[in-house]
Amino acid sequence: MKHFRNNHLYLLCLAVLCLMCACESFVEVEVPNDRITNVTVFSDDATAREAMDGVYIQLFNTAFAAGGNQSVSFLGGLSADTYIVTNAVPEMEAFAAHQPEATNSLNLALWSGAYNTIYMCNAILEGGVDNSGLSPETREALEGESRFIRTFTYFYLTNLYGDVPLVTQTDYTINALKARSPQTEVYDLILEDLNRAAELLDTGYPDNDRTRANRFTALGLLARVHLYLENWEQAETYSSEVLAATDLYELPDDLNTVFLANSPEALWQVSPEGWGGTFSHTRDGNLLIRITPTGSPVSLSENLMQEWEAGDLRQEDWIGSFNNAAETYYYPYKYKIRYDASGGDLSEYSMLMRLAEQYLIRAEARTRQGKLEAAVADINAIRERAGLDTLVYTPALTQEQLLDEVMQQRYHELFSEWGHRWLDLKRTGKALEVLEEVSETDLLYPIPEAELLKNPNLTQNAGY
Repeated sequence: MKHFRNNHLYLLCLAVLCLMCACESFVEVEVPNDRITNVTVFSDDATAREAMDGVYIQLFNTAFAAGGNQSVSFLGGLSADTYIVTNAVPEMEAFAAHQPEATNSLNLALWSGAYNTIYMCNAILEGGVDNSGLSPETREALEGESRFIRTFTYFYLTNLYGDVPLVTQTDYTINALKARSPQTEVYDLILEDLNRAAELLDTGYPDNDRTRANRFTALGLLARVHLYLENWEQAETYSSEVLAATDLYELPDDLNTVFLANSPEALWQVSPEGWGGTFSHTRDGNLLIRITPTGSPVSLSENLMQEWEAGDLRQEDWIGSFNNAAETYYYPYKYKIRYDASGGDLSEYSMLMRLAEQYLIRAEARTRQGKLEAAVADINAIRERAGLDTLVYTPALTQEQLLDEVMQQRYHELFSEWGHRWLDLKRTGKALEVLEEVSETDLLYPIPEAELLKNPNLTQNAGY
């Protein structure tokens, strides 16, 4: 696996990021968001590339993306009843009960981490896109990757908070007073950025390291965005293009290999290189794998544990258990390493996007268009890998039955990953039906109070 921990490149990446941030480090998620005030001008291709690499490294430390207890994956899992809180942590319990307050520090960290990521991307766009000192190839790569990461971040912000400020430059005096933009405008930027990224990015992965975005990563997110916008034909088209790239991507037969570094299923991953020391484990594994009664703050919910088909290999390979005299705790076991301080090879990367989702996107898009037989083929790719009997298409199969199957497969395939279950329940209008004691105003997280106090033009979501 590629390593540059504790060497010149890693230090240079951090140094460039510090230059980009006028006041404070990007990993300080609690600091005010709008602190990039000057344009960084990169002196050459090498410096620019190292700065972009630094952004990828810092994603591992940015609350919303890191996989820890302030991340989309964790907080979205609490909201969707994927987890139950087993340690008395009031701020986690508030998310599980759909009652996070505007003062909740986990919520603030998620919001701030997302905007810090956006500001890093904006700084690179301003410092690199029109920089005549860089080669055309480097300028295109910087623009494509920065636009992709920015829009990936906005996708989660708008789906978790609704209308959000659109920040596309680094001037603190402007950013500090930004009002919330309607979600339609946020999606306009998302589509603009993704379409541009897809034009600019290459199809491969340098050094076969899947921690950088490429053209198929952008197309995969375009497929997801169009699914959320109910543009079924476009969702099918973009997912089909990703699924056709069989020289790059495949579903590994062994479920235990899916989350390994540079897995052939990975569209995009984040490396534990961001620890900056000798740690080689992911934050996801460190948080969720339980080796003592209090070793993790959560356990998988009873609802999730009761809904598996007999013989589903995902239940066997992706769920672990810890037993004591009083209780059995179940936990996600997609990542197998809880802690490793050996400084050895990085055998697991955190997964941000993977191929199985593209099969499920296309299956849903095809079902919505009435292409049921083709949708069954996509669902069967997932079922077969999970060790389940394949579905047989018959004219008696209804669209509603097949949509239910798609949602069930999304639940079992993507549990504990990037809030998929929470966002699926919301976008399909099922959240109030499936989750207990959830009201319409619980479907969006509160705008953090700290942000409201700093910016008089921000408004709060209803119900908070």
